[in-house]
Amino acid sequence: MPEKIPTPLNADQLTKLDAYWRACCYLAVGMIYLRDNPLLKEPLKEEHLKSRLLGHWGASPGLSFMYVHLNRIIKAHDQEAIFLAGPGHGAPGVLAPVYLEGTYSEIYPNKSEDEEGMKAFFKQFSFPGGIGSHCTPETPGSIHEGGELGYSISHAFGAAFDNPNLLVAVAVGDGEAETGPLATSWHSSKFLNPIRDGAVLPILHLNGYKINNPTLLSRIPNEELADLMRGYGWTPHFVEGDDPMVMHQVMAATMDACHAEIRAFQQAARASGRATRCHWPMIVLRTPKGWTGPASVDGHKVEGFWRAHQVPLSGMHNNPAHLKQLEDWMRSYKPDELFDAKGTLIPELKALAPEGTRRMSASPHANGGLIRRALRMPDFRDYALAVEKPGTMRAFNTKPTGALLRDIMAKNMDNFRVFGPDENSSNKLDDVYAVSKKLWLCDYKPEDADGGELSPDGRVLEMLSEHTLEGWYEGYVLTGRHGFFATYEAFVHVIDSMYNQHAKWLAICEEIPWRARISSLNLLITSTVWRQDHNGFTHQDPGFLDVVVNKNPEVTRIYLPPDVNTLLSTVNHCLNSRDDINVIVCDKQNHLQYLDMDAAIKHCTKGIGIWDWASNDQGSEPDAVLAGCGDIPTKEALAATALLREHFPDIKLRFINVVDLFKLQPAGEHPHGLTDADFDSLFTKDKPVIFNFHGYPWLIHRLAYRRTNHKNLHVRGYKEKGNINTPLELAIQNEIDRFSLAIDVINRVPRLQVSGAHVKEKLRDMQIDCRNYAYEHGIDKPDVDEWVWPY
Repeated sequence: MPEKIPTPLNADQLTKLDAYWRACCYLAVGMIYLRDNPLLKEPLKEEHLKSRLLGHWGASPGLSFMYVHLNRIIKAHDQEAIFLAGPGHGAPGVLAPVYLEGTYSEIYPNKSEDEEGMKAFFKQFSFPGGIGSHCTPETPGSIHEGGELGYSISHAFGAAFDNPNLLVAVAVGDGEAETGPLATSWHSSKFLNPIRDGAVLPILHLNGYKINNPTLLSRIPNEELADLMRGYGWTPHFVEGDDPMVMHQVMAATMDACHAEIRAFQQAARASGRATRCHWPMIVLRTPKGWTGPASVDGHKVEGFWRAHQVPLSGMHNNPAHLKQLEDWMRSYKPDELFDAKGTLIPELKALAPEGTRRMSASPHANGGLIRRALRMPDFRDYALAVEKPGTMRAFNTKPTGALLRDIMAKNMDNFRVFGPDENSSNKLDDVYAVSKKLWLCDYKPEDADGGELSPDGRVLEMLSEHTLEGWYEGYVLTGRHGFFATYEAFVHVIDSMYNQHAKWLAICEEIPWRARISSLNLLITSTVWRQDHNGFTHQDPGFLDVVVNKNPEVTRIYLPPDVNTLLSTVNHCLNSRDDINVIVCDKQNHLQYLDMDAAIKHCTKGIGIWDWASNDQGSEPDAVLAGCGDIPTKEALAATALLREHFPDIKLRFINVVDLFKLQPAGEHPHGLTDADFDSLFTKDKPVIFNFHGYPWLIHRLAYRRTNHKNLHVRGYKEKGNINTPLELAIQNEIDRFSLAIDVINRVPRLQVSGAHVKEKLRDMQIDCRNYAYEHGIDKPDVDEWVWPY
């Protein structure tokens, strides 16, 4: 604490600001404990308490403290702002000011601003049929639940991008600050363009403890902490203490200083037209955990210690001493001075809150679908690859998509961004640099001009942290914009849990009528398992799809387009969709091409279909069905089909390709699922089906186990076998190769089980020859590698 205390607040302002904060703290305690007697108009009794006491008190008073001081800045400067609570489990500290400024009652009229509404507001918290204990989607103004820690800063920056007038204040818990994603996200300041972007004001809340352990950043000297923040590129401001009246003055002065610094950076850059990296301000707020709560309980320290983390006074029933302590605690906030007889906040305090959409809880930026504009899209058909004959020419699958993204970017230079961890060129998406470079605000070197593709106003965001990229992207779409994220398949697992949390958020939003629909999250998963023969075992993992399938079917989509034109059609569909997470799996390398654009559009519209040109069962029942799902599995299944037709001219084979993976699920399990009748029509009721899959084979069984013909469904896929292999040898190791598939058919078509023995032997010999050739020459046999569809 500085020796001379600043006094930006006069006596009246100080008294009212503190009273408003006390009202917040009172409501926060009431949410945790009470189901009746919300204004304490009678002595507190056991029957007024909830039977189960759930919630987190420890961070709540600090969060409310930040919120009311932000309201002062909003009012003083007519500042657009939103608030993200990193320690989202301190939701009472956010819900309280949201309720006091009236937004909660507007959205939920039964939670009115009176005694009856306050009673309902208290009871619903952490209560069956009510709301969760975090800043869930039901919370007006929230775009960040804070259930899983580590993503608050990256979400905040995503919200600030392309919102030049927006201030995004973000409370960072000191426990959260120990996570890897949060540590990396401090670098986000290096990606904020002061001309076109808004500002992010992190408030690192040092209340000292996690659930029952000290926090690291609270136990190091301020000098060391300041050095850490300055090393990340921030200018730290410290606000420390436990005397509320002193802390209000210091916090108000610090907020004024930070806001002035932000405005100065922005005005200088906007006046000069030159964007440079700024050392933005941030606040280190040190307050006691459970501030203003019980100092001790049963002789044990609570305020300022880890015991304040959740419910400081538990065991309330049949415990008159605890009941009395709770009542004294709640009355210490002087609720009779804060609320009138009806239970409404008194007018002189109500006047402290911003009005209308200036309220952080009512900002349209925190309900991004309200301000979302549809993308201006070029016609994806214009990027089509001419395919005259299926399976006879090759192309890089993702290259035309890069050209499509380039032109989408050109048409949407204020609400579309591309994200990727330094891999956009590798993933053949580098055409986008023709209209927008990689954002770079750090130092430049002369050699950067030779292919560096860097620019201070670039709209391609590259950083070798999938966590930070995903957080930026989520914050961007949650606030009403659009994006596209491409990353390597093996390392998309880095964001498994971020995908999980966003899917949960979207699933809840589906049930909240006031949440407007936002742009879908679009993930292109490339550099895939079957083309990681050069990087080896570490880069071979298609298991992200298994993670995706775990989430709510209302928001999950998986597409595996096998060629250029199906990828273009899929990307176009995904960029126009809303409220989904679209996972697109397509390799970047040179692959066989199968469908012209007209056929690709029809195929993608159906999501699954028979390829007539690769089938010869027209007018009859097939002997077997071969199916491909994914680029390489499709190629190998087609090659197996050709081998079988070559050696058994009378065999009848049906070839199916799957683009939309969820077509395999029953219609009652997923919105895209096929009816049983349609599934039976495609895959038959009793014929062998050899299904060649991009990922782990058991995922297909999981999706299709209820289907009529599941007993005859035989799936090949990745089986955790690989190293530095040639592409075909990697396929052989995992038995997705053409020889293994053809042998599978021979083994399962009754009339071939004996008569096909000679062909099986020949196929095994061919397989052995291919492996020996790879071991000797380091490449696949040219005649096999350059195979084309022969019919």
